Amino acid sequence: MRSPRLAALELKRFGRGKLPRAALVALLLLPLLYGALYLCSFWDPYSRLDRIPVALVNDDKGADAAGQKLHVGDDLSEKLLDSKTFEWHEVSAAEASKGLEKGTYYLSLTVPADFSKRIASSSGDAPETGALQVRTNDANNYIVGSISKTVFSEVRAAASTKASRSFLDKIFISFGDLHDATEKAAKGAGDLKDGLGKAKDGSKALADGLDNAKDGSGKLAGGISKLDTGAGTLADGAQKVADGTQRLADEANGVAGQARPYLKDNGKTVGDSAKLLADSITPVRDNLTKIIERAPEAAAGTRRASQDLNALYQRLCVDKSTEGQVCPTLDKAKKAMATGATLTEDVNNLVKDQGGDFKKLDKDLGDLQTKARDLAAKAPHLSSDLETKIADINKLNKGAHDVAKGAAGIHAGLGTAKTGSTDLDTGVGKLKKGASELNGGVVKLSDGSVQLATGLHDGVGKIPDYDKQQRDQRTDVMADPVKLASQAMHKAPNYGTGFAPYFIPLSLWVGAMVAYMLIQPLNRRALAAGASAWRIAFAGWLPVAAVGVLQIAALMSVLHFGLGLEMQRTAGTLGYLVLTSCCFAAIVQWLNAKFGAAGRILVLAVLMLQLTSAGGTYPVQTSPAFFNAIHPYLPMSYVVDGLRRLITGGDLGVVWQGCAVLAAFTVGALALTALSARQKQVWSLDRLHPELSL
Repeated sequence: MRSPRLAALELKRFGRGKLPRAALVALLLLPLLYGALYLCSFWDPYSRLDRIPVALVNDDKGADAAGQKLHVGDDLSEKLLDSKTFEWHEVSAAEASKGLEKGTYYLSLTVPADFSKRIASSSGDAPETGALQVRTNDANNYIVGSISKTVFSEVRAAASTKASRSFLDKIFISFGDLHDATEKAAKGAGDLKDGLGKAKDGSKALADGLDNAKDGSGKLAGGISKLDTGAGTLADGAQKVADGTQRLADEANGVAGQARPYLKDNGKTVGDSAKLLADSITPVRDNLTKIIERAPEAAAGTRRASQDLNALYQRLCVDKSTEGQVCPTLDKAKKAMATGATLTEDVNNLVKDQGGDFKKLDKDLGDLQTKARDLAAKAPHLSSDLETKIADINKLNKGAHDVAKGAAGIHAGLGTAKTGSTDLDTGVGKLKKGASELNGGVVKLSDGSVQLATGLHDGVGKIPDYDKQQRDQRTDVMADPVKLASQAMHKAPNYGTGFAPYFIPLSLWVGAMVAYMLIQPLNRRALAAGASAWRIAFAGWLPVAAVGVLQIAALMSVLHFGLGLEMQRTAGTLGYLVLTSCCFAAIVQWLNAKFGAAGRILVLAVLMLQLTSAGGTYPVQTSPAFFNAIHPYLPMSYVVDGLRRLITGGDLGVVWQGCAVLAAFTVGALALTALSARQKQVWSLDRLHPELSL
């Protein structure tokens, strides 16, 4: 009897009675328990997150930022309540903690009291980080905690972006303020440049004026020195004259009685003396004239220089408040010139005060000179004029003493004026040097102010001045500079579709495992009849393979029409599953045929090894080394990878590789089953009395 007929007979016995029929139906529907039912339970869990109760605690007290009230916590809470991400319950901190402990809430999100204050600080001088507080309880559910990390990462990113916008907007506004301030500084530098230009002109004028003043003060000092020398000569001469007239008077009065008889004999001597006196008066009168003429000119010149310095100081330091070393230096010059003017005025006042005396002295000297000449002319006639001239001599003596006294006073005053004029000349010299240095410094300042004004004007053009639209555009980019342009290749539409390649082969393996609990892996009739080992192997494999095809039809119908599983390659998926079911049936058949009752335990063990190493949930690279080592040698690894490409799309290279591997496993398992069938045709004590039976 051929293998297909043996397989048909094996299936035909399920039609005898209600219980076998029910068993066959259960066998066909069993994969639905592992495939459709399990996938249905979490087909799209993320679409129902709004049913998960979560506590929201908003303790934020708000803050003031740039004159506006900021309520970041309220805004965030409102958005979360409207988002429907979870089933939010706005409660107090105590209620959230109690509910999280009891399982009323799966997790809690707390907005701290200083959240707005910290967010507002991002636009201030001391920015701080705002922290949202998330609490989970893995005793309630571990997966919810993992999901919340993803959800709250998006919440944190949104809040951080808002804070960054505030901070960056402050920066761009500061750019505008800096631009305006620099523009004002540039204008101020331009004004400074103009002011320093005027100061440069003024300092040059000051230097030139002090240069002229130095020449004048030098001349004044020289003139007063000459006046002092002349006054000294005048005083000495006047004193000598006074002494001479005194002696003359004394002698004249003393010997008048005795001289009368002898005047005739001594007339020539008297004449010579009178002539000498007249000649001595001439230089005295010349020096006195110079003092009277030069004193007013010197006083007027120094006073004009002092007034010019005062006017220059008023214009540069009082009216315009010029900065730098100009004003202190100019103040010293003004005071020194005032002192010189005072000294020259003292000399002039002395001349004015003694003007009458000077004129009287000059007149007296003229008279004395005239009289001396007259005496010299009349000396030969003295004897006749003795009595008259004795009186004149006494008058002359008195006048000579007056002249000597006045000349001594003039000499003393000119000595003081000489010292003052020397100090004045020295001070004006220092002022001249300082004014030259000042002029050089002001020139440098003026050149520097030109460079400063030019640099600031150039800098204004380089500092950005954004308007509101430009500022908002740049703030948005810098607050969230990196966008995740994610593109999913062959994207699975939901959670169930992503896990279908894992649970479908699981259900087919379980289906094959249960099938061989009802169907014998080796047909006993064929074994007893001594049929070919390959025929026996095929006779035990074909019924389960046929049942597997029916299981695939039932399972995929429910998944497609019931749950909405969409396959990119439907025909390829169904064909691949048929190959998978045949492969699993061959492997399970061999384990049962070879090991008997123990083979059922091995079937479960192989199933667990495949589930843990197939990479159906997490990438196999994340598993321990043992599972990575056995991954390439188990068929479910290739089934899972192949179904992913067939259901969601992708390169078919993995599918063709899987087909080759599954075909090899199928042929190999059937060959081993045939070998076991040949061994089973020989009866042994182990077969008659098995050590373990199920």
